[in-house]
Amino acid sequence: MRAAIITLSDSGYAGQREDRSGPVIRAMAEEAGYEVVHTALLPDGVEPLAGELKRLCDGDLADLVLTTGGTGFSPTDLTPEATLSVVERLAPGIAEAMRWQSLQITPRAMLSRAAAGIRGKTLIVNLPGSPKAVRECLEFILPALGHGLEILRGTAGNCAR
Repeated sequence: MRAAIITLSDSGYAGQREDRSGPVIRAMAEEAGYEVVHTALLPDGVEPLAGELKRLCDGDLADLVLTTGGTGFSPTDLTPEATLSVVERLAPGIAEAMRWQSLQITPRAMLSRAAAGIRGKTLIVNLPGSPKAVRECLEFILPALGHGLEILRGTAGNCAR
């Protein structure tokens, strides 16, 4: 499966801060068997991310798009809004699972506004911005994503019970 990683950060985009979450996502995705086919560092805001998500999904360039950053309460944290503006179907269980898992670690997890959804045959998942939170969330959801992507892409085996 092909994965794309998009980091959202005004200061990172301006070269004032190093992207530390993107490399964590890349390492974990590759360890799980994903081929990382694209990475990007974009400024916060709806339009830059929405445009990149449409390009990746509509061009069938990735099976999974993982974003990091922009899921909090800051006025510039607009990653969920950008994601929700382009998805065709929601996948709320993914974001709910990440929040549930993170709440076992910190009550601040309830402040996450992360979203997840499907556009075409691509799954988009918003991850937090901190490397620690990214690691905790991905460790929890990554094992199940492969099966969901196989179903989405029509490559899953017979699931009869």
